[in-house]
Amino acid sequence: MAHLVEQMAYIGQTPWHGLGNQLTTNQPLEVWASEAGLNWSIEESPVRFVTHSSGTLGEILSYPDSKLLYRSDTKAPLSVVGSRFKVVQLGEILEFYRDLTEVSGFELETAGVLKGGRKMWALARTGQSGVLQGDDQTNAYVLLATACDGTMATTAQFTSIRVVCNNTLTVALNHSGATAVKVRHNTTFDAASVKQQLGISVTAWDDFMYRLKTLSERKVKTKDVSDYYRKVFTDISGDAIGKTNETAMAKAQALFQGEGMGASLASSDGTAYGLLNSVTEFIDHQRRAKTPDHRLDSAWFGTGVAIKNRALEQAMSLVA
Repeated sequence: MAHLVEQMAYIGQTPWHGLGNQLTTNQPLEVWASEAGLNWSIEESPVRFVTHSSGTLGEILSYPDSKLLYRSDTKAPLSVVGSRFKVVQLGEILEFYRDLTEVSGFELETAGVLKGGRKMWALARTGQSGVLQGDDQTNAYVLLATACDGTMATTAQFTSIRVVCNNTLTVALNHSGATAVKVRHNTTFDAASVKQQLGISVTAWDDFMYRLKTLSERKVKTKDVSDYYRKVFTDISGDAIGKTNETAMAKAQALFQGEGMGASLASSDGTAYGLLNSVTEFIDHQRRAKTPDHRLDSAWFGTGVAIKNRALEQAMSLVA
């Protein structure tokens, strides 16, 4: 089956699917652009159609309410969007990190394009880190992603990655519980404003690590475990409670009970933190998907994010 990943670059360990161009550390953004497939632009064209009259070729007319987006390099079409749609260029994704990497000590770790260029992202480590019992380390990252097919707003989020298993979890930006800054495509992307709203602060990270520490100290009982998974894996739409995913529950519970990466560490063994990590590992690495790339797309941008956020919320309810 074809991969969603069009092209990507990375430093460090080989990424989730074994694809991509490996770079050495501290490469300039221009090298990242070339190796990650971010060195082209999104072009616009009017939408036109041909009328037909009694089997003969008719007039060529325009549809002013929409426009076609296409790649500057291959001329391949990307999407048809509304006329008010404001494109965020691939170069803007990397430029977002220029001062962060050159001045603030951030380091890009992966960047690339998905779905033939319809979605693009870059992920950089902030330098912040935290360690729980058993030398269980979690590092802080900033993820910036956008799409040109109307499937998502340009999104910047503070993200944590647990080193032992590469599980990802979004970090609340402030006490309001917001986890991302989103810029809709009917407005102009302003990198400086997004960084200010993102508030990449020591306080937010310290608060997040305190929450993880609290979870790692909360031992859970058998009833806690069954109740937790049922709440996490039961579909809830408005006031209606839907079907419970029994298969997902069983797989996550097996990860919690010892099959998961890092499940035996003191921070996770029999704790609320272990429950949370079993869900994030399931979503990030084991959830059924067409390809590993589809799984990553869901874990970062789709339904997987909602499940992981619900898992954190339910875990925190155990220590309330």
